[in-house]
Amino acid sequence: MASHKVELPSEDASPSRDLSIVDFSAIGDGQKVALDDLYDDDGTVDPVYQAKARILNNAIQEIGMGKYQIYLFCCAGFGWFADSVWPLITGLILTPVINEFNFNGPFLTLAANIGLLVGAIVWSFGCDIWGRKWSFNLTLLIAGIFGLAAGGSQNFVTLASLIATLGVGVGGNMPVDSAVFLDLVPGTHQYLLTVMSIWWCLGQLVVSLLAWPLIANFSCASSENCTRSQNMGWRYLLFTLGGLTLLLWGIRFFVFKLFESPRFLVGIGKDAEAVEVIRKIADYNSKTSNLSVDHLVKAGGMDPEKPRDAQSERRVLSASSALGWNHVKALFKTKKLAFSTSLLISLWGIIGLASTLYNSFLPFLLESRGNAFGDGSLYITYRNTFILSVIGVPGAFLAGWAVELPYVGRKGTLAISSGLTGAFLFATTTARSSNALLGWNCGYTFFSNIMYGVLYAISPEIFPAKDRGTGNGLVSSATRIFSVIAPIIALYANLETATPVYISGALIIFAGFMALLLPYEPRGKASI
Repeated sequence: MASHKVELPSEDASPSRDLSIVDFSAIGDGQKVALDDLYDDDGTVDPVYQAKARILNNAIQEIGMGKYQIYLFCCAGFGWFADSVWPLITGLILTPVINEFNFNGPFLTLAANIGLLVGAIVWSFGCDIWGRKWSFNLTLLIAGIFGLAAGGSQNFVTLASLIATLGVGVGGNMPVDSAVFLDLVPGTHQYLLTVMSIWWCLGQLVVSLLAWPLIANFSCASSENCTRSQNMGWRYLLFTLGGLTLLLWGIRFFVFKLFESPRFLVGIGKDAEAVEVIRKIADYNSKTSNLSVDHLVKAGGMDPEKPRDAQSERRVLSASSALGWNHVKALFKTKKLAFSTSLLISLWGIIGLASTLYNSFLPFLLESRGNAFGDGSLYITYRNTFILSVIGVPGAFLAGWAVELPYVGRKGTLAISSGLTGAFLFATTTARSSNALLGWNCGYTFFSNIMYGVLYAISPEIFPAKDRGTGNGLVSSATRIFSVIAPIIALYANLETATPVYISGALIIFAGFMALLLPYEPRGKASI
């Protein structure tokens, strides 16, 4: 790996000077930190972009982890929150909605996942074409508006259509937000992308806490004579979550100012704007940055005295389809990178199929198993769902610690957590009481939150920033495609048997073994 010491580039740096060297004196005591690039100098990444990305990495590291990154951690975390809340909602409202509208349950999950698939494709691929800011600011707005509207649905077709549309907004949240966060955080703090799964856990916690009293107390006991007035619980839940999502969007849009990714700007030839963003972040953190356009121009092997070619800066909205395809091709440029990208797509697809198959029907499973054990009331069902949500919270912090362990790193943590997640799924089939089933599901929830936290972090860390949105789009699309397949399987499977559990457990354990084959380990290396 290419290791680069860090000393501050002065404004009069000579052309012969190594411009990938930047001072990290802001870290404290003027100590020098060596960060390895994730990629070798073997042509995997465009060499001009790679040289400029190293300078940007070091400039951001020089600024350090400040209040801008802390605020970004929160605002980007809103995307994790929404991506946890809205896909889970189809499972939480399934029983009361079926009682009122009398339809085949998996069709609602199918509609939701089709919307999530469209969102994953549009926003994540788009953020490499028109930039991160538009995608970052619009996704929560769409989810909030259509989430509110879904609460007023008069029939199943309306509900499914609105759930699918809000899914278009939700589907782009995590692919875009992970790219945004990783582009603006110092390399020494990339592990925080794993810790960001705490927002996922908080989303599960909040929606379970809301669903417990609302659905348990304001829902029909059965499908017989189930009218709207007797079954308002799921509507109250959608109104509440839609309003909360709009509040989070308002904080993003009106309170926090997101700067465009400097790596994205460099990738489209806008070096001056990238430098301006770095300086604005430094100023926000009450720091200074000596980065100049000349440093980036010289890194690209250009003469700063000559006028820039206007064609070196592409117009963002022209030939967008060709630009999108170029981003895809870049992720398969070498055999090693192609293998890594293919493996990540497979991991996301397999885990997406397994988890959706199990999670989407978990409340139904808990209720049906509870009925078999004699305690399957809605109150007990949603109480247990809330308990499972609480259990997942410490997993986010454990994941953030584990991914930095020597000899374990991201790949080891992902493999171990996947294996244990699958093992606990298999263990649920041995339950002979509702409490035993709850206990095994606690283990599953704890380790699955670690698994997802690492999976959602390792993928954007491996993809180069100029193609990161596209890479996130490929893996997100894979998990959404297989999430569409999951309810189709459920339509023909007997959910009152352990069949979905066996399928899910086996797939997740297999994914754990696959994780060990990833050719890149981001631990201790700076993403570019």
